[in-house]
Amino acid sequence: MGDVVSSHLDESKREIITARTRDVMREFGETYQQQYAVALFNSVRYEIEGGGAQSQLLHRKDPLVDRSIFSGNLFQYLEENRKWRNRFVFVASSYSISLYESKTAHDRSLHPKVTINCAGYRALKSMEEYMDLVNNSLPGVKARPSSSPFVKCATQFPLILWHPYARHHYFCVMTEKEQTKWHAVLQDCVRHTNNGLSEDCKVLTPAFTDAVRLHRQAKGHYGTWDMMCGGPPQILANLVMETLHPEMRSLIAHRLKGKLQQKQRHWMLISDSLYKQVLRHTRAQYEALVQSCEVQRPALDAGLRTDMDQIIASKDHVQGKMRALVLPRAEQLLLASVKPYVDSILEALMEPTSRGFSEVRDVFSRELVEVSKNTLNGGGKELLGEQMERLSMLAFHPVKMQSCYEEVEQLNLDGLQQRFDVSSPSVFVQRAQILMREQMDNAVYTFEQLLNQSLEGQGDEDLCKTIQKCEDRVLKKYDYDSSTVRKKFFREALLQIIIPYMLKHLSPSCTAELPKFRELIFEDFSRFLLVENVFEEVVLHSVTKDIMMAVKEAAVQRRHNLYRDSMVLTNSDPNLHLLGESPSVDWSTKFSPDDPEGGGEGGAQDEGPRGGLAAAKRRRQVVSMIQLDGVPLAYESCMEVPGVEGIPEEEGEDYGMRCKLGTEEEEDDDDEARMLPRTPKSPDSVHEIRGLINPVVEVEHPEAEEGGTNGAEPVSATVLLEDGSVEEVRSVTTLVEGGDQRRVSPQDMMKRLMGKDRKQEVTDIEQAIQEIDLAVQEGGKDTDLEADSGQTSSKTNEGLNEVGPQPIRNGLTGGDGNAEEVENFGEKVAVQISDVVCEI
Repeated sequence: MGDVVSSHLDESKREIITARTRDVMREFGETYQQQYAVALFNSVRYEIEGGGAQSQLLHRKDPLVDRSIFSGNLFQYLEENRKWRNRFVFVASSYSISLYESKTAHDRSLHPKVTINCAGYRALKSMEEYMDLVNNSLPGVKARPSSSPFVKCATQFPLILWHPYARHHYFCVMTEKEQTKWHAVLQDCVRHTNNGLSEDCKVLTPAFTDAVRLHRQAKGHYGTWDMMCGGPPQILANLVMETLHPEMRSLIAHRLKGKLQQKQRHWMLISDSLYKQVLRHTRAQYEALVQSCEVQRPALDAGLRTDMDQIIASKDHVQGKMRALVLPRAEQLLLASVKPYVDSILEALMEPTSRGFSEVRDVFSRELVEVSKNTLNGGGKELLGEQMERLSMLAFHPVKMQSCYEEVEQLNLDGLQQRFDVSSPSVFVQRAQILMREQMDNAVYTFEQLLNQSLEGQGDEDLCKTIQKCEDRVLKKYDYDSSTVRKKFFREALLQIIIPYMLKHLSPSCTAELPKFRELIFEDFSRFLLVENVFEEVVLHSVTKDIMMAVKEAAVQRRHNLYRDSMVLTNSDPNLHLLGESPSVDWSTKFSPDDPEGGGEGGAQDEGPRGGLAAAKRRRQVVSMIQLDGVPLAYESCMEVPGVEGIPEEEGEDYGMRCKLGTEEEEDDDDEARMLPRTPKSPDSVHEIRGLINPVVEVEHPEAEEGGTNGAEPVSATVLLEDGSVEEVRSVTTLVEGGDQRRVSPQDMMKRLMGKDRKQEVTDIEQAIQEIDLAVQEGGKDTDLEADSGQTSSKTNEGLNEVGPQPIRNGLTGGDGNAEEVENFGEKVAVQISDVVCEI
């Protein structure tokens, strides 16, 4: 495959790639430097003047600290040898996907085989949907409807990460249930990484987004852009590829040889190499650009704060002059081509978005109902701590939040996309989903702080009432905040749809007259006041009134559950925001019996060379790994999948792929499936080594009349093995097969093994000897002897406990029988004990 890439991307074409990237970055850099000063001016002005509504819910600063999202096993398709291999997948808190050869490799902190940044990808679970996208990658090359994909999936449940430029990644699982949950995890990774521009950067982010928008408008692209995904280097790479990719495709596509599937495979590899080269250039040049702007920031900031009043007055003066030119044309366009569609656009946005936020509220309430139920059932504070630990990460649980996200995915702008040049509704869908997750986390965090405050010095008797009171307070605040967030989202979405449309139609007639307004701006203020930005603000103000009125009228309709603008909650709970300054509650240790002081507000960090390892062990996972019903355990080592029609079982073993994904509510109760014998599959397996270090002796015993439960308990005793050596017994594990599930406890088992009544043991052995002599006299049949020996072994096992930590053979000297017969009987008993080793 490397030969294919190198032959088509030779040195001359790589020089073309470098030159095109350099040209785009030079043009973007000039725009970015201008917008950086404007963004700094707006940031300082906002800081001085203030503004913005205060939210009712608390906001968690770093919700995913010491957390990982998920880890499990998947089958991955390898392009190099066209085979499927099992990989251990680890999703970190950054939502990057790391693939390891095995879980052992991850635990040893080895480098992953592959690390995937999901920005710009689409998570697919249908090979047909994937082939529709692939068949459009090479224009002019028609694919037959019956053509098969170049990747043959090993199972019926594929998972594919598709990117328009970068390499595609192919995975598969064994069941539909696993596929659904893995798809939710992959979608969450895409959703999070697409949102790569931090809103906390009040200067860099606005400067970057405005520069990208103005750069695309200069090329004639005014509509929304669905490749505004990831961090700045990735977005800039997408900006370069927007024009470079079609150019290189026209140069290379007709030179590709082979069948359709081979051409598609080769073009995907070439496109990936092209994208990587562009990304390297954009990353290096963007970092240099930001560094040059940041060097100038202190001087710009000082000048802004000194002349802020004069700059604002100058801007207002220019806006007044420009408004007289632009408003008549804008109002005419607005009345004829925009107003008739505002209501329909708003309705298309509000219906699925409101249902999604309502589902967030319902999911939050259902989780608290489960907490209350377990509290009523006598769980106490220890169980409450476990449940609150899971609840704290509810907003970042892709499976539990999937029902909320699916409501917004029904957003449809058919009939409006072409008119207003909206490339895809995915821009608004993902933004709404991010807001939903933020509101869910704010609600959960507020509930945690309120509950933690209410539980101080309180017993277990009023837990349910306390939970209910905290829930009611949080839901009221959530209703207000979700209404505020949705109205802001609707306004921004309408502006994002309408403003580019108006600029596209007003720019040809107004752009030529803009230079004369530069004469009205003082030279000292010219870096902070750009006529292009002032023009856009005038157009924005012309349509803002109508948009505000439309959203206000929609708030009157109760079906959308929006508060009216006159409903303003200020300082409704002044003491609550003081709790926001407290550290997050560590519920895993707050009510732990090992923490008598009831801590949990965060402990000291480990120091020393092993601090990093300890921190890694403390890292908790948002999505738990569970076993799916009827599916055996996953392999830890890298296994090659034999064939593409399915993954057959290996001879002599219950074989299957297990992807340990799921939620806390789903547990596999099939003990027999867990107890299936397994043999090591690679040198990484340690089962045999553990067996050599800690040998297990299994003893069968009859069912006891008293009840008991399966489990292991520590003991301290010794037992004589078949070879005459004495081994220390550290624990006894009790298991029951069939019957009425009644069994003896580990303590009773040890009494049977190492009893204290020596006389009883002697009596039992004498009786067994007499029975054997009687059987020999009656015919010496082997079958009878085996049956009696089995009974003798059982009786002997019951009496072995009476000797204490002494060898078993010592108990045989107290009998009156023949010494040689007793010795022979002891050897037979030892053989019988070794025969029952494999039963537990």
